[in-house]
Amino acid sequence: MTTLTHRARRTEISKNSEKKMESEEDTNQQRSPDNEDSGDSKDIRLTLMEEVLLLGLKDKEGYTSFWNDCISSGLRGGILIELAMRGRIYLEPPTMRKKRLLDRKVLLKSDNPTGDVLLDETLKHIKATEPTETVQTWIELLTGETWNPFKLQYQLRNVRERIAKNLVEKGILTTEKQNFLLFDMTTHPVTNITEKQRLVKKLQDSVLERWVNDPQRMDKRTLALLVLAHSSDVLENVFSSLTDDKYDVAMNRAKDLVELDPEVEGTKHSATEMIWAVLAVFNKS
Repeated sequence: MTTLTHRARRTEISKNSEKKMESEEDTNQQRSPDNEDSGDSKDIRLTLMEEVLLLGLKDKEGYTSFWNDCISSGLRGGILIELAMRGRIYLEPPTMRKKRLLDRKVLLKSDNPTGDVLLDETLKHIKATEPTETVQTWIELLTGETWNPFKLQYQLRNVRERIAKNLVEKGILTTEKQNFLLFDMTTHPVTNITEKQRLVKKLQDSVLERWVNDPQRMDKRTLALLVLAHSSDVLENVFSSLTDDKYDVAMNRAKDLVELDPEVEGTKHSATEMIWAVLAVFNKS
């Protein structure tokens, strides 16, 4: 669905200022969304979807690149990972016939509300669906990419706008109207640039100063965000402010990370299977 972009795109982006199982999931459920780094700000806690959108938004213009056709499905993948990390869903155990991450169904673990409208709406769909579906099918259903008219009810609508409104309420974005000759569009410029810079620096450090060369030793939410930033085609935004040497190192390490075999990584001790299942979906596309 997307690939890591080449250095040639960096100039354009710079000019435009563009951004097993249950025991492990129980542990993640107890963690708050942004508790991964003791040095990070805890005042504002963002979901993975909010972080991905924030990375994709142009700071002053307040909208994502018109050429980015990956972020919609990337946000849906973020919803599934967020639910898994909060202990609401998980992948069915592997069997002889269903060993691959792509073949295993998403199962409900808890229907307790999360307090986030998009997460709870998705949770309701998963709970009500029989037979159960795979990660790939859920991403397609939530995005509206289905030929089955009876499945259109599962599409999450106005996702970007709803996530942006959450970020407005958290004081990170504002809302404006912008005229594009033939139509007016609601935009959401970044007002809390410090929070976005914190997020960007966290990802930069994860592949530079704090690089551990082992995804199983990485903070799970940081790993998930790197995977989602790649899948949503906004990873270039994260590294565009680096010097040439650091940019090359960061992009190569991120490339190595997302090109790992999800089937192998997902079976390792303490791995969050949903992260690797989502990556498997996008690497297959």
